[in-house]
This record gives sequence, C-alpha cells and structure tokens, in this order.
Amino acid sequence: MNASPFSSLSDGHQRLQALVGAWRGEEQVSETQWADAGTATSEVQAEAQFGGLFVAQRYRQRRDGTVSFGAHNVFGFDQQNKVVTMHQFDSMGFVPMSPATGTWNGSELTLERSSPRGAARVTYGFDGTDTYRMKLHFKPAGSDGWQDMVSGLYRRVSPSTINGF
Repeated sequence: MNASPFSSLSDGHQRLQALVGAWRGEEQVSETQWADAGTATSEVQAEAQFGGLFVAQRYRQRRDGTVSFGAHNVFGFDQQNKVVTMHQFDSMGFVPMSPATGTWNGSELTLERSSPRGAARVTYGFDGTDTYRMKLHFKPAGSDGWQDMVSGLYRRVSPSTINGF
C-alpha cells in the first residue's frame, strides 16, 4: 500500500501535522465528578499515519507519580464536510458514539462531541511550532453551562525522553 507524500495532502490534512511530535505538559485539573482538583503532568506522543492523512496521538497524565488517565486519539480531516475529526478512546472506557468534530480559527483548533452524558469541547492553541495549550470543557446533559476540566501547556521534547507508551 502506497501512502501519499505530505506535499500532496490537502491544506486541512497539512494543518494536522502541528500535533505531530513528542510533548510534555503541566496541567491544571479542575474538580469534577471524575477527578479532584490539582496539578498533573502529561506526556503526549503523536505520529503521522498513512502519509499524514491521520495523526495518531497517545496521551498519558500523571498525578502524584501515578498514571491517572490515558487516551489514544486519532485525528483526521473530512474533506467533504471541511471539518477536523477526532476519535478518542480513553481509560474511562466509554465507547465514543461518534467522533468529535471542529474547525481551525487561526492557530486554534476547537473540537466538540456529544453523548448521552453531555458534551465535551477541547481546544488546542498553538503558540508556534514548539508549544501549544489545551483546554478541555464538559457540559453535563441537561445543563447550559460548560465546566472546566483540564488545561495545560505542552512543550516539544525529544521522543527519547518519553518511554513506556
């Protein structure tokens, strides 16, 4: 199977490449039904797949030296509908009914998805090629208000400094 070279990717697919790399982050975790408030560290490793058509991202959060949350995300670009997609599988174990979808606004990517539990919104803001910010919000089913869940600042690191994925 031949993969397309990056130069032949659509603009939407090329923008996904901003996620590619190894990252280490410092996070603020808000009090929610799933977690106590506090700080966390995280490691993220993202690789282009199938010539850049998708980006597979592995995420691991640590609190008090213990892995407290993990996720495997697959980002794509739906050319027909002109939206970024994200399929997420995580250590909470909920099977996603559908992917999160969203768009870029300048250097910021915002994705949303809904389930019977409520809606989730994640925003990635790129401060250049070596740092980004992420904010995750949740709106419980039947609520009109968004709750802060996690926010973080992530810096590019050498892939060799991230072990154990």
